[in-house]
Amino acid sequence: MKIKTLTLIVVTAAILLLLNSCKKKEEHAADEHHHSHTDPVQLNINYPAAYIVNGTSNNISILRLSDNLLTETISLNGATFPHHIYLNPTKTKLAVAITSSDLSGGHVGHGGSLPGQKIQIIDVVTGNIDKEIIVNKLPHNAVYNTLGTELWIPQADSVQGTVMVYQTSDWSLQNTINVGKLPSEVTFSNDGSKVYVANTKDGTISIINPTSKAVLQTLSTGSNPVGAWPASNGKMYADNEGSQTVSEIDVVTNTITATINLGYTPGYVAYNTINSELWVTDATNGKVV
Repeated sequence: MKIKTLTLIVVTAAILLLLNSCKKKEEHAADEHHHSHTDPVQLNINYPAAYIVNGTSNNISILRLSDNLLTETISLNGATFPHHIYLNPTKTKLAVAITSSDLSGGHVGHGGSLPGQKIQIIDVVTGNIDKEIIVNKLPHNAVYNTLGTELWIPQADSVQGTVMVYQTSDWSLQNTINVGKLPSEVTFSNDGSKVYVANTKDGTISIINPTSKAVLQTLSTGSNPVGAWPASNGKMYADNEGSQTVSEIDVVTNTITATINLGYTPGYVAYNTINSELWVTDATNGKVV
């Protein structure tokens, strides 16, 4: 299964390393958009740990980083095919996208409505599911804005893709933004000034103003982009699965400044600030380049 995301973040006294590979019946429905559930099993993850999303095992493994031992497993209340996972700015909650779809073979052709698609908000210490947000279309991920006041969720539709913005104070739907076809990952630039949506079916990236929620520009990339990944050098790097390329996007000018030909299918792109290196997962051969 393809590993899609590698993010290193500090949680109070702990470090969360988020790795993502790309019912028991729900008991309480708050309304048509939201569902809350409290897991009765309380963990106490008060040590440096890695949180690993297991897409086909339908759970999250927790490794203690001091000795790399598996210490706990978070069940997901019967949810299937968890995908990407993001931390809020206060480093207390995780947002996990439940896709109900096996994305391990790639993202082309996936989208639309399936039972069980939702976002789960999980407490990083107890492992409890604090909130479930039911969505109508496949959610590739859910990401917090830089203040933690909003949660942005893409909705993959082959005709009209959208991004929904929820207020985290009461989980009310604040905005619905039209983007391209079959949007996959939604991400923020490193400085939080812009939002990027990879429209997989269109072969484009939508650039959004996070304050006004207006689409500023739509850039054509290679075929089947899955995510535009932030870097500390003022760029975003879009991994184009179909054309096997990476598009470099300048955050200030909203232009593509380079196209990197790979010869393999990229799964994720990470920028090494110290060495000015671009690290790309090779999903074709199971390597990191």
